[in-house]
Amino acid sequence: MKLLVANRGEIAVRILRTAKEMGIPTVAVHSDADRTAAHVRLADEAVRLGPAPARESYLLGDAIIEAALKTGADTIHPGYGFLSEDTAFARAVEAAGIRFAGPTADQLEVFGSKHTARDKAVGAGVPLLPGTGLLDTLADAEAAAAGIGYPVMLKATGGGGGIGMRACASAAELRDAWDAVQSIAAKSFSTSGVFLERLVTRARHVEVQVFGDGTGEVLALGTRDCTLQRRNQKVLEECPAPGLSEAVREKLVSAAVGLCASVRYRSAGTVEFIYDPEREEAAFLEVNTRLQVEHPVTEAVYGIDLVSWMLRLADGDTGMFATAPESRGHAVEARVYAEDPAAGHRPSAGLLTRADFPAGVRVDTWVEAGTTVTTHYDPLLAKVITVGADRAEALAALGAALAESRVDGVRTNLGQLRAVAADSRLREVAHDTATLETIIDPEPRLEVLRGGTMTTVQEWPGRLGFWHVGVPPSGPMDDLSLRLGNRALGNPEGTPGLECTVDGVSLKFTDAAIVCVTGSPSPVTVNGETVPQWRPVEVPEGGVLDVGTGTAGLRAYVLVRGGIDVPAFLGSAATFTLGGFGGHGGRALATGDVLSLGPEPEHAVTGPVPEAERPVFATHWEIGASEGPHAAPEFFTPDDVETFYATDWEVHFNSARTGVRLVGPRPRWAREDGGEAGLHPSNIHDTPYAIGAVDYTGDLPILLGPDGPSLGGFVCPATVVTGQRWKLGQLRPGDTVRFVPITIEHAGALRADPATAVKASRKP
Repeated sequence: MKLLVANRGEIAVRILRTAKEMGIPTVAVHSDADRTAAHVRLADEAVRLGPAPARESYLLGDAIIEAALKTGADTIHPGYGFLSEDTAFARAVEAAGIRFAGPTADQLEVFGSKHTARDKAVGAGVPLLPGTGLLDTLADAEAAAAGIGYPVMLKATGGGGGIGMRACASAAELRDAWDAVQSIAAKSFSTSGVFLERLVTRARHVEVQVFGDGTGEVLALGTRDCTLQRRNQKVLEECPAPGLSEAVREKLVSAAVGLCASVRYRSAGTVEFIYDPEREEAAFLEVNTRLQVEHPVTEAVYGIDLVSWMLRLADGDTGMFATAPESRGHAVEARVYAEDPAAGHRPSAGLLTRADFPAGVRVDTWVEAGTTVTTHYDPLLAKVITVGADRAEALAALGAALAESRVDGVRTNLGQLRAVAADSRLREVAHDTATLETIIDPEPRLEVLRGGTMTTVQEWPGRLGFWHVGVPPSGPMDDLSLRLGNRALGNPEGTPGLECTVDGVSLKFTDAAIVCVTGSPSPVTVNGETVPQWRPVEVPEGGVLDVGTGTAGLRAYVLVRGGIDVPAFLGSAATFTLGGFGGHGGRALATGDVLSLGPEPEHAVTGPVPEAERPVFATHWEIGASEGPHAAPEFFTPDDVETFYATDWEVHFNSARTGVRLVGPRPRWAREDGGEAGLHPSNIHDTPYAIGAVDYTGDLPILLGPDGPSLGGFVCPATVVTGQRWKLGQLRPGDTVRFVPITIEHAGALRADPATAVKASRKP
């Protein structure tokens, strides 16, 4: 056997791992967005399908079959989603002489449409909710709903995963939903057929895992509960389903086996039921003719590998039917999604800066630090699966595992999952399909209402020790303002904060917090009320901190007691946007981002920054400088050096964290070209220099910033001393700069007291 996995993400990785364990050669397929994804790296071979959109890649059945033929793959496993339940694809696979590791095309067809599945269920004696066949008109639907009784569920016959379903509590809601559900059905499933079923309020969602040999023998592998859902899609599942009487359990298993045996079902499948705990009645929903997302909980309880079974059966091995496996214990699975539960489960995308999951529990995932999550596909990042001797032990293990799980760079539902695991309704089996809507993420966070021109997470001293491999330190441009703000809050030195350029940010705090805004003089409000800079202020629970455009200087700093909680990259939380790493996803903040807060320091001593220690912001700046190794007479003439110190340099608008460009007179130069370095007279062989060094890249100087290069072939006639670096971060386009020559001794004094004004005469 040689296997092609026609999928992506965690299910592709999960299938490939089992195939590897079985010694089966593997082929992955991928879109352009997934060219470096985990499943591509795990497979023996990989074939590109097309651009990122699924309809141009993972839904191209012909391209997938061509890839199998090209690589010599004789078996295709479709995973779940995409083409896993596509009748035409399954037929085309087998017509090409390739084995389809799943049900037959006829079984996909009969169970693929809910109305035909319903007909089969009726024939097999499976209990059903009152409902209808396909409806032709709205009038037919209204008449049927009146007979069934409201509330009803309007469903697309080709729907799945919660798509194409609308609950209707009245005739008016049914009329509103009619066109929308038909439209969604036509776009998503190539059929606009719809039907009605009675809607069970306070319902639970239970199901039976089945596995058939294709000749009529069907194994039932226990029950599962998948009640906790958002938008009719599952979030937490467990095996076996709790809170069912033995009579109900036996009825569900018998109905599932009978229904699947009636069509000689082949491979893995799931028969889903809606369960009314008040009536203790279960009714048929649908058959999922594929491997379910939640299959790991069944594997954990029954000690089996369903993917292995599917591959073995596709190869003609029916040995798994010799002895029915027995269940042991209880298992729970939580799905980690890249989405924000507080924003209606809005999908989140971006670069993952951390993806940590606990050892000792099963985690099915495809992500790691450095993975880019897009919105082209389902937002599922990982599944955390725990087991126990009983349900209480399994749920306790899940809570502990989720507490250790951490994903940064995109918003996830981990906080909500932790709250779910602790919810008394779940533990007491008093939950229903609407319960998750009432469980919020309780963890403190910052919601970015306005990101501003350029707001990044920065910390002092930055990412040190990597300049030799081209990685700059980053960190705050105005390190003095950031450090003073942290000191005012009682934060430890180096606690990450926010650097805001030109204009500030608007932040909503879900929990009460203490903040301090420093740096550029800017209007600052809390819930619309003006608050001072340079002193700690309280933002109440649900409060909004707004920092406006500065009136002088260029950068303001927002510090929070406890700091901004982002993972360290190369030893620092500082953001390097050009490299795309550090901070929040390696980028500036954008509206809609959510940040986590760090733990508040114990026994924090807070207080305002004393007036005498606050830097003074102006439009004309004097910066102390000591001459570097490439001044006169080798590169500059003595007159060039005099001009350098005598000039009021103007800050150019084309300035950034890499460097501040200055406009003024051009040097006459002591040589005609760069000599061994070639071309322009400013060129020299690589020479290290510090942040704040004056770099001539041609005829005009640049004050090098913390995101600038570490080595250069440029002239450095002067170096800004460490104690005055904060001024570099506040230079605003249009400001003027005068360099004041200082002695080495005075430079040392400035380092000891960064707020000291520059008052020094030209060194001899």
